[in-house]
Amino acid sequence: MPLVVAHSPAEWTARFGASPSAVTVGNFDGVHLGHREILAAVIERARRTGVIAAAVTFDPHPVKVLRPDTAPALLTTLAQRLALLEEQQLDAALVLRFDPALAALSPEDFAERVLVTTLHARAVFVGGNFRFGHRQAGDVTLLTKLGYRLGFEVISLPPVVRRGIVISSSSIRASVAEGRMSAAARFLGRPFSLAGTISPGTGTGRRLVVPTLNLSTDQELLPRRGVYATETLLDGRPFHSVTNVGFRPTFDGKRLAIESHLLDFSAERTSGPMEIRFCTRLRDEQKFAGPDELRAQIQRDIRRATVFFRRLDGFRRASHPGV
Repeated sequence: MPLVVAHSPAEWTARFGASPSAVTVGNFDGVHLGHREILAAVIERARRTGVIAAAVTFDPHPVKVLRPDTAPALLTTLAQRLALLEEQQLDAALVLRFDPALAALSPEDFAERVLVTTLHARAVFVGGNFRFGHRQAGDVTLLTKLGYRLGFEVISLPPVVRRGIVISSSSIRASVAEGRMSAAARFLGRPFSLAGTISPGTGTGRRLVVPTLNLSTDQELLPRRGVYATETLLDGRPFHSVTNVGFRPTFDGKRLAIESHLLDFSAERTSGPMEIRFCTRLRDEQKFAGPDELRAQIQRDIRRATVFFRRLDGFRRASHPGV
């Protein structure tokens, strides 16, 4: 079933009335493995008790309102976040506009107005470090006390740990910013991706080096400048590819570009949706003496990427025999 998205308490009430819910609250940037653990618990309770499986999230990110100078570049747009919540088979999401009025709500007011009056929550699932309300005055202990008084159960779940590291949006952002795409994928449960539309390029690559498709995206966080083995999706079909994120220094580029050369694709595209999934980093971006030297290096990149994908495809077949 499609995810039902409400953008205000009034819209939620118009859609669901007084229907009870099991709910979680958070920013869910990236919808990583830690988020998925909580979402799975929400969905299990909702299915078992016959209530709505719901999430409350915020737009913009609260830090962009409260401390804009320190706000992180986000892993996902709101649209991507909601699509990922839908993939987890959540029933509904309430997107609250985070503004000074919402930021001023006390923990008690947030619990009463949002969790009880709007969502009619029967169970609220959160991580152990959950904070809410004005100046983040509320924590799990206070939420539990409010739950006793207001009639909802609070379930606090432990963090998800991989290789001794607690999975968090901030740790994934650091991995992406440093170009450590395997680490990001381990924590996300999927490759980090950039999605957007194909934008016309200068044609320099097609004429002088190799043909590429240029991505225009609204996503805030980009991988570290360099060359990556990637999968590029066109019309839902993945193509092995090599992608450069950078300024094209060989051609004295002034504007950051995200360019993908697809290994088994020869058609020319100048528009349409495109997504790039970043698998592994191959090298730094470099300035070469000219197109011939750059073309030779790209051929080496393609050979390295081909070996990587051959191994990846073998691993996938071994992990999913018969598929």
